[in-house]
Amino acid sequence: MHGKRVRRIFLIVLALNLFVALAKVVFGLLAGSVSMVADAFHSGFDSLSNVVGIVALYFAGKPPDPEHPYGHGKIETLGTLVIGAMLLLTAAGILYEGYQRLVEAVAPEITAVTVGVMVGTVLINLAVSTYERRKGEEYRSQILVADSQHTKSDVFVSIAVLAGFLAVGLGFPEADPVIAFAIGLLIARMGVGVLYDAARVLTDTMKLPCDPALIEAVVMDTPGVTGYHDFRCRGKPDEILADIHITVDPALPVARAHDISDEVERRLKEAVPGLADVVVHIEPDSSQ
Repeated sequence: MHGKRVRRIFLIVLALNLFVALAKVVFGLLAGSVSMVADAFHSGFDSLSNVVGIVALYFAGKPPDPEHPYGHGKIETLGTLVIGAMLLLTAAGILYEGYQRLVEAVAPEITAVTVGVMVGTVLINLAVSTYERRKGEEYRSQILVADSQHTKSDVFVSIAVLAGFLAVGLGFPEADPVIAFAIGLLIARMGVGVLYDAARVLTDTMKLPCDPALIEAVVMDTPGVTGYHDFRCRGKPDEILADIHITVDPALPVARAHDISDEVERRLKEAVPGLADVVVHIEPDSSQ
């Protein structure tokens, strides 16, 4: 169900990105604006990241099989890596364009139509990226949050174009490449952040929602538990996997000890956001 909701959001965002790209192409051609047509191709590039997200979520949602007994959830993280790499490619393209403008100044075409369309598409992309980010946080979807960053990069590119218009209008055309460099570095920083978060998942870094104080409070509040140790957790924000050792009275029947472990598992899943599975290992309390 989670995957279907996220895929539905990706489809909505894909349609909006294609609409923005088409609007820039049509009005750019009508106004004879090369810069707007070029920016339209970047908006189209955003659509490619949406397709990456849809495909990754489709495969990530497949059930476990003999070759993948833990499921296919990390395919979503691989998709996140691809989106992060696309952000770096976008940044490299903007930095190169800024260099070209620095070496050979090109005055952008400025008309009421080009400015109006650029402002309109900035507002649309800003709304889309905000919507994506909020839904990504709500569903704890790493790939949706990453794609919101990619959509936001289009906002920055469009702002760079508008800032270039303003710089030329004020008689400072040399500011245009400087703005492009700044935007390129900002998008590169976003890309590195996305790659870093994905790498943390792939290297099984301890997840932040697994707060040690919360774990202790939940486990030690469970009737029958005398202690615990070796709690570990890893995974994606929406699919955390964990294991823990708990100690119980050694005189307890096996069935009763098993019931206690089931209760610990239930309470942890309720208390820890995104916890999909936890393996509870029972040990006798050596102090008794």
